[in-house]
Amino acid sequence: MNLRHTERANDRVGIVIVDAATTNPGDLDWNELRQLGELSVFDNSLPEQVIERCTDAPVVLTNKVVLDRKVLEALPKLRFISVLATGTNVVDLETATKRGVVVSNVPGYSTASVAEHVFALLFALNNRVAEHRAAAEDGRWRDSGQFSYRLGPIRELRGLTFGIVGLGAIGASVAAIASAFGMRVVALERERRRVSATNEAPAVERLPLKELLETSDILSLHCPLTDATRGLINAERLSWMKPTSLLINTGRGPLIDEPALARALQGRQISGAALDVLSVEPPPADHPLLGLPNCIITPHLAWASVQARSRLIAISSENVRAFLRGKPQNVVNLG
Repeated sequence: MNLRHTERANDRVGIVIVDAATTNPGDLDWNELRQLGELSVFDNSLPEQVIERCTDAPVVLTNKVVLDRKVLEALPKLRFISVLATGTNVVDLETATKRGVVVSNVPGYSTASVAEHVFALLFALNNRVAEHRAAAEDGRWRDSGQFSYRLGPIRELRGLTFGIVGLGAIGASVAAIASAFGMRVVALERERRRVSATNEAPAVERLPLKELLETSDILSLHCPLTDATRGLINAERLSWMKPTSLLINTGRGPLIDEPALARALQGRQISGAALDVLSVEPPPADHPLLGLPNCIITPHLAWASVQARSRLIAISSENVRAFLRGKPQNVVNLG
């Protein structure tokens, strides 16, 4: 049993966190939630453990543990779910709504963190930082006899075209950074969603998808995963991209047809890709993108700066507090 902490007070509401370790591996605390009720914190929960651990809890918090129909129907005391994330696909919202269970999420907590990681990935690809470090350490620089050693051409970002699919808060923040680097910023024309004033994008040219992919030197994905966007970047659309182009995905793994991307990278149909998300996480050992020299994969950590996780906990705690006061906030169902 992976219980880290339980406070018992018969007159306080039961609150359970079923998978706390990803959000807080120990460098932060749950003190705000602890003040609101009888708190049970589990680092992780296997599917077969969820019902038992949540049986007496009116309030449950989850990050990636799935609360499907079977689980929800087995928890008659459940009244509120706070998802420790923005996406809520881990909860069966239809069943929750039918059972009168309020579901809230945490929007906007990781905007800066994800936008910054996009450019960490971009520089790793464009400037080949890790590879040049390896060349300095393994003797290739020394053996070259040159004071300046390069594995290949390095492009300046200024003047390149940065394409964005998904111009919400994160996409708009990425657009602002790309613009600050002197890049031309373009985005998919059908997306007209307003963004907040604090994340207002600079002037962005709107293009249809084919022209966007044909034009972009860097393409960055920030759209939600829906039936319409699943497999958005497939073999045909990869063929529209420049051979020198780079693809970055910090959105959702299934936005990309991964076997098609592997073939495109192996055939140098595009120059490189950097992905913080995959269709299966963690990936199996035989995943087609693992080990490709022109593909960088990071383990779904773009969202996970200390500051972002601290905001996530604070907003989640406020979600619970608001529900207990009878005025739930950030509600994604029952609307």
